[in-house]
Amino acid sequence: MSSKRDYYEILQVSKTAADGEIKSAYRKLALQFHPDRNPGDQKAEESFKEAAEAYEVLSDPQKRATYDRFGHQGLSGQGFSGFQDASDVFSSFSSIFEDFFGFGGGSSGARRGADLRYDLSIEFEEAVFGIEKEIEYEKSSDCETCDGTGAKPGTRPKECQTCGGAGQVRRSQGFFSVATTCPSCRGAGSIISDPCKDCRGQGTVHKSKTLQVKIPAGVDNGVRLRVGGEGDAGSGGGPNGDLYVVLHVNESEKFEREENDIILNQAIGMVQAALGCEIKVPTLEDEKTIEIPAGTQHGTQIRLSGLGVPKLRGLGRGDFIVVLNVITPQKLSKSQREALEKFAEVYQEDYSKENHKGFFQRVFGGG
Repeated sequence: MSSKRDYYEILQVSKTAADGEIKSAYRKLALQFHPDRNPGDQKAEESFKEAAEAYEVLSDPQKRATYDRFGHQGLSGQGFSGFQDASDVFSSFSSIFEDFFGFGGGSSGARRGADLRYDLSIEFEEAVFGIEKEIEYEKSSDCETCDGTGAKPGTRPKECQTCGGAGQVRRSQGFFSVATTCPSCRGAGSIISDPCKDCRGQGTVHKSKTLQVKIPAGVDNGVRLRVGGEGDAGSGGGPNGDLYVVLHVNESEKFEREENDIILNQAIGMVQAALGCEIKVPTLEDEKTIEIPAGTQHGTQIRLSGLGVPKLRGLGRGDFIVVLNVITPQKLSKSQREALEKFAEVYQEDYSKENHKGFFQRVFGGG
């Protein structure tokens, strides 16, 4: 599998380029490599698709942020695979080609359905280990009464006489063969004289749909999962849009996450820190016994390798890091106070020296 070129390099823009600059750069390349200008040129078509893929990512704030952070691998992890051919580009960018050149790129009245967004809240542990969730959302679907034709049952749409069913009329404009939306059928390619009463001639109706969504292990807050073909229904035989599930991960009461590492702030007593001990700490899966060395200082980290978050785009897991917080008692009994006072007399601590050692290090660490 050949490696993909950098999207910023393809569009010849910097990584700080504004939206307008990105759109302008894409317009220039789309004009240069447009199939109508380069008939039969496979290399030009590949460049046309490559530029469109770069534009689709860099013009979308969320896709661009994912790409900037994780590169091509991050996008593939969310189901993004680019375009198969030039017609795939036209079906996705029909509106922008109308903005650029005053015409669409397709050859029929088929239109791709709209993409949909669903915001899903999941628990901290569910994001770490992955889970399958059932969601319910509203989407447009083909009307069952008319089988998506938009025509009353027993009748059929009639081919538009103006465009011959193409949905567009074409005329020459310089080196382009310019296609504009048919004024008679408005791009549908057909005319419905007796519309279906349930969908009112639209061919689609809004319905509630239940769907099982598989959430992979290692996802983080804000990750978008693409479910292909589960968006709104297309029209005129066009493909469905996609459903994007945006994840919102709830905070944990015990743990914090830093990329693939899990952080646990664990309190220990000053005597435990001074003398050393063994304690049990909760991890993502079960309790682990860890050893606290004598003379441990506040903020010391103990790392448990491979017990963190599974890596979403790779093998292995992050680490589990225990941060030790040494707690000084706020209330002492009479005997405790007397014991500490005797200790202070023996220890005679003095932190005024420039190269002093830590409290527990001097007492228990030697030197």
